[in-house]
Amino acid sequence: MDSTHPSQSEIPPTRGRHRVAVAACFGTFLEWYDFLTFAALAVWFGPLFFPPDDPTAGLLASLATFGAGMIVRPLGAALFGSLGDRIGRRKVFMITIALMGAATLAVGLLPTYAQAGLWASGMLLTLRLLQGLSAGGEIGGSAVYLTEHAPIRSRGLTTSVLQLMGPLGILASTLQIAFLQRNLSPEDFLAWGWRVPFWVSIILLLISIRARMALHETPIFHQLQAQAQLSRTPLRDCFRDRQTLARMGILFLCISAGGGILFFSAQVYSGVFLKTVAGVTGADSSLLVAIGTATLFPLTLFAGWLSDRIGRRPVVLTGLALGCLSIYPVFAEWLLLSNQGPEKAFWPSAALMMMITVPLALVTGPQTALLAELFPARTRYSAAALPHNLAAGWVGGLLPFVIALINDRSGDPLAGLWYPTVMLGLALIVALRWLPETRGCDLSR
Repeated sequence: MDSTHPSQSEIPPTRGRHRVAVAACFGTFLEWYDFLTFAALAVWFGPLFFPPDDPTAGLLASLATFGAGMIVRPLGAALFGSLGDRIGRRKVFMITIALMGAATLAVGLLPTYAQAGLWASGMLLTLRLLQGLSAGGEIGGSAVYLTEHAPIRSRGLTTSVLQLMGPLGILASTLQIAFLQRNLSPEDFLAWGWRVPFWVSIILLLISIRARMALHETPIFHQLQAQAQLSRTPLRDCFRDRQTLARMGILFLCISAGGGILFFSAQVYSGVFLKTVAGVTGADSSLLVAIGTATLFPLTLFAGWLSDRIGRRPVVLTGLALGCLSIYPVFAEWLLLSNQGPEKAFWPSAALMMMITVPLALVTGPQTALLAELFPARTRYSAAALPHNLAAGWVGGLLPFVIALINDRSGDPLAGLWYPTVMLGLALIVALRWLPETRGCDLSR
């Protein structure tokens, strides 16, 4: 038997793969729930944690704090990605989940600006940075972990489930916030209701740690370990190998940047825009985001399945093209609908939300498999995690802040939407020229 392939005994049976997928995905769900609860509450954090005399400055400060967590994601990716290639994927997962859970719970216990002044702002920023570090280790690494366990013929579909954890985390967060807003007075929500989603995270953390303790290391990592082929300096090896470095650039510029822009446009900034620009109530805007999220579930699975049939490349190219063409018109139409009143505008707004959900699903459905398939086994965690978090953090994560800043400086509530449009156009050009087809590749190479 070829020693470069894992033996049949090393490949977990179907039931074992399902258990691995559930445990890995639940942990990633908690990471996203924690990470994006902050995003969902960014509009309310302005007056809670920053000087209340200038609402616009408070909103920008809140969005910048959210963006700060995204900026440090690459540092987490470099640190935990290197550890994942050297000591194993499973051990790193235990560290990242504990760090994220503890930081999120602490946000729910913070004093506000009215109680502690700038100390409250500083503590919020510190905890956001810890969230970003842990997310950098989790997101990308979980893609590698799950893909190395997945059957080759259905790798796209199997691993696309991981992409649902972000939307599921948003859905759980936004529905919970919408429920609190509908059942609490605005005064009670600002006084203590906003803390509830952060308190709930402790329950999810305990469940997630229990699930992750049952995880097994991947067969491919065991094989590398047994053959003494583990890299001692994974990041250095990534930058020394020309093909790996080139593919890291493709991942950064195309797949991860495109997916990040679409994700934060459709799932994060859409809610900010609907509340602050289109004048939609907080509860209705949260419900609109939830509708888009629910639509994303079957579409993402379909995109992953389709990439197993026709290849990853054509699915991703279609998603980037549709996203480039749809983002600006959708937000412009939302602004026009705001003049018709909430009763007439709600369902047309929901249809528009689904229009920007389709390209998101087409890019992210094959994304998990692509993250792992692009790179060699011995440096895969580092090679996938670093560029992915650079793009998702610096390009996607800063998107709400950049759009809001451009809008504020230009005086045009739609001017900032040209930023994601142009970036998606650039990602499409890179993909057309350099994105390889990876469907069916040998992950043990």
